[in-house]
Amino acid sequence: MSTNLETMQPPGDPHVPETAFGKWFLRSGTWTVHVLERALLDLERMMPADRRSFEVVADVGCGYGRSLPKLHQRFSPRRLIAMDIEPEMLAASREEVAAAGVPAEFICCSSSNIKLPDNSVDLLFCHQTFHHLIDQERAIEEFFRVLKPGGVLLFAESTRRYIHSWLIRFLFAHPMDKQKTAPEYLALVRQAGFSVPDSAVSYPFLWWSREDLGLAETVLRIKPPAVREETLINLVAIKP
Repeated sequence: MSTNLETMQPPGDPHVPETAFGKWFLRSGTWTVHVLERALLDLERMMPADRRSFEVVADVGCGYGRSLPKLHQRFSPRRLIAMDIEPEMLAASREEVAAAGVPAEFICCSSSNIKLPDNSVDLLFCHQTFHHLIDQERAIEEFFRVLKPGGVLLFAESTRRYIHSWLIRFLFAHPMDKQKTAPEYLALVRQAGFSVPDSAVSYPFLWWSREDLGLAETVLRIKPPAVREETLINLVAIKP
């Protein structure tokens, strides 16, 4: 197995890096099982029934690489490309795929300046990355550019309601003025040119996305309100 790793971080590319707690959390079992795996399961059920393997799969903002073996197992790509702006995370991702015996390529770049040619990716995975970005509009344009016609974008994101909550403000760092609501994220993806049917959008209300971590429901048996500002959005978009 061979992997390629660009180690030079792009200078001056705007993003808000993870806090020390955030870096720990991205390596935790809670992240892997309750955040990442549950997002993938939800996205998979909304994918087109005839699309279950993809020649080129790219993970934008791969973090510490927990997603890479999962993407390899699910979609059997000929090329698996991992991208992140943080060299430290790419190095850790390289160790992750080596331990799993998964071949992958690594590119150090930002989501708003992806180092891939036009129309070169069949499936793009963007999981919990957008709320770190300052130039979100440019990033979604880059996603559209690098995907092939008919390519699939798997997009899973926390909304403004979650990122602005007191617990997340305390534990993590984000560009607070760039956060969007679920309808705003959906509009952003559609305005970039993607096709997103209503049936390919979901709004999970998972315990970790609530300010009380779900204790009101699990301990006090208080059901969450049916009408609420959503904390998460998952969607499957297609490039026409």
